[in-house]
Amino acid sequence: MRPQRFLIRAALTLLPLTWMCSAQAEESPFIFGHRATAPASVTDGTPWTEDTHTRLPTLPADADLIAVQLDGTPDAFDYFIDGRQLQIGPDQVVRYTLLARSASGARNLSFEGIRCTLKGQYRVYAYGSESGFIPVDEDWHSIDASPERYRVELWQHHLCTPRSITPRPLADIKRSLSGHSVSRHHSGFLFN
Repeated sequence: MRPQRFLIRAALTLLPLTWMCSAQAEESPFIFGHRATAPASVTDGTPWTEDTHTRLPTLPADADLIAVQLDGTPDAFDYFIDGRQLQIGPDQVVRYTLLARSASGARNLSFEGIRCTLKGQYRVYAYGSESGFIPVDEDWHSIDASPERYRVELWQHHLCTPRSITPRPLADIKRSLSGHSVSRHHSGFLFN
């Protein structure tokens, strides 16, 4: 019976302490528990939806290709964007036809899109062959997870405006891709 008496005494001793601590917590200047971090007038924005009317482009003509210069060490491929097919959709996705050409002359063709978000996202819509584009059903992927360096550079330096995280104007994208400077309003750096 001694252990039961000990437990009863301990409970009776701790009960007033618990009550005192809870009373002090109500008067405390510290915040206990969750409180809203934004004013009630702040509401969630409209969720982004992708334009479902994306059409596959025609095969690029060599005269329309803009060479993309990558920073850093040389890559196994030379990259080109079809300037004629470059577009910014109503959903704010920059869609482009990319030609990757190896030193041996092999050509890989894809139709892709990049979202100008804080971390960047890309999607491949189709792969090209000599007869045209073949659509693929792929989801959006993080640019951070992309093994291809060209996507990171397109997102960081050419397609997106760093300060407002929106697509650059089409004329500025083409100027940037061809190695010319863009207006100060549309310049800057994106950081991962």
